[in-house]
Amino acid sequence: MSHDELFDVVIIGGGPAGLTAGLYASRARLKCVLLEAKIPGGQLLVTEKIENYPGRTEQIEGQALAREMLDQARKFGLDVRSHERIKRLAVEGEEKLVETEKGVLRARTVIVATGSEPRRLKVPGEGKYLGRGVSYCAVCDGAFFEDLDVAVVGGGDAAVEEALYLAKIAAKVTIIHRRDELRATRYIQERAFATPNMEFLWNSVVESITGDDLVTDLTVKNVKTGEVSNLKVNAVFVYVGTDPNTDFLPPEIKLDPQGYILVDDKMETSVPGIFAAGDIRSKIVRQVATAVGDGCIAINAVEKYLLA
Repeated sequence: MSHDELFDVVIIGGGPAGLTAGLYASRARLKCVLLEAKIPGGQLLVTEKIENYPGRTEQIEGQALAREMLDQARKFGLDVRSHERIKRLAVEGEEKLVETEKGVLRARTVIVATGSEPRRLKVPGEGKYLGRGVSYCAVCDGAFFEDLDVAVVGGGDAAVEEALYLAKIAAKVTIIHRRDELRATRYIQERAFATPNMEFLWNSVVESITGDDLVTDLTVKNVKTGEVSNLKVNAVFVYVGTDPNTDFLPPEIKLDPQGYILVDDKMETSVPGIFAAGDIRSKIVRQVATAVGDGCIAINAVEKYLLA
């Protein structure tokens, strides 16, 4: 990888925010490259169905929407490089240095769109049974548990949507939620409550995960009464929030208390010329539609920055 090549913008992350920024950058004929640690698509790749994306009257699989976004960006000439894990982002004078496992890229501006990763429960047995009944992706692993009993931990949109997906595969799905009501949107809740093979454990948290070669049991505690019970399941799917992918950022970039990047209304961070878009930034709503909007705003702000 040449150190002499200077990009107008390097986009780090290939989810909806990064792909949108890349599409706009390519149409604007900016010298741009998009780096993705895995394969482009972000959280779309682990989302079964999307039915609230504006302009689509029919639901679409997350992976299909990711492919369409990627194909559209490439149609306009976006250089997409998969399996480019970022080691470090640094500022050197007016330039930004993006160090990957394959070398260093120089850029006039950078858009950070690395999103977030599923948060872990941090209970005994979680790490031991990862891939053996502990999962953070129902779309990826649900098929392994056909006609078996599974649990989903969480009560937000992601948790309940994935539980609905699992209910079509598993014999029974038990949602374990630390509160006495779900946080998911009302429409999703209505679908869940109308699903006959779905049960709910309210005011409850998982204390430990046990099994033999595979998961067999969850120890569950009622946070109000303190009562501890055992739940027989063959798998547990965890949806208790996310943690931002920010470990490569320079210390000059300001973060909120949860570790997400703080930006202004132009998506610019505390470091001039470094922007952030999508789930990585501090925001109220993390949805495909908001990520796309972030990517659009960020690249337009990049254009103005480059002209200044």
